Amino acid sequence: MSAASPRACRAAPDRDPAWLGRVATMVTVLVLLWPLGVATEFRPWVLFEPGNLKVTGQFLSSFWPLTHSSEFLEMVARETWRTVAMATAGVSLALLLAVPLSLVSTRVLSVSALSGRMAALPALVRTLARWVLIVLRSIPELVWALVFVRVVGLGPTAGVLAIALTYGGMLGKVYGEILESGEAHATQTLLRNGSGRLQAFFWGLLPTNAGELTSYTVYRWECAIRSSVVLGFVGAGGLGQQLDNSMKMFNGGEVATMLLVFVALVALADRTSAWLRKVLA
Repeated sequence: MSAASPRACRAAPDRDPAWLGRVATMVTVLVLLWPLGVATEFRPWVLFEPGNLKVTGQFLSSFWPLTHSSEFLEMVARETWRTVAMATAGVSLALLLAVPLSLVSTRVLSVSALSGRMAALPALVRTLARWVLIVLRSIPELVWALVFVRVVGLGPTAGVLAIALTYGGMLGKVYGEILESGEAHATQTLLRNGSGRLQAFFWGLLPTNAGELTSYTVYRWECAIRSSVVLGFVGAGGLGQQLDNSMKMFNGGEVATMLLVFVALVALADRTSAWLRKVLA
């Protein structure tokens, strides 16, 4: 019978050998986050003060009973549909901005870049397209909505235009990054053999990146539904505007009903996006 190896007889450690490193990491993170908490005056313990707890309880108690009259539910259904339509139309217009700008700003689709260095004029056009995308996405849709409410008046039109501009910048940037990081051999081969930019895109880049492009587009549509509700608070119409009106009137029952509808709407959008990703992948 062979003797047991020293390693087998060695006793198991009674503590995690890496605990000191983990503790040091946690302490370092807390030290780095502390100035951020001071700068933002982050004081979560204020929520649990007796006076604030009383106000919170009164606010939540006003949510019951839920408002469920037929006239109110009919209005909620109408505004919910308007919210979804606003998000869908905004993303559709955003695609009209994002697709051309992303194609122009993608280096792998440049014929002059095949030699290793892009020519001056294509490089300038690519830089301008990237700056347009930066400007579009750097301005929040809430700010765009405030501008368009003054221009076109209250209603969903302002929300559609706000989503179109901001999401056009976001989609264009991410589309460009997806295309740049994809496999470029087939695209470069097509360009070297005389294919145009669009032909190289449809036959080279798109087949290998279609799933990722579709997934991100559907995700942005889901985000646009949430943004549509927020834009309603500045007069862009939809469910958000009705929610703002009910909150100003201190009608907790209406607020609670619309919040539940909003939760169901986001859940439905999530399931729809998951189904679309599965079908289009």
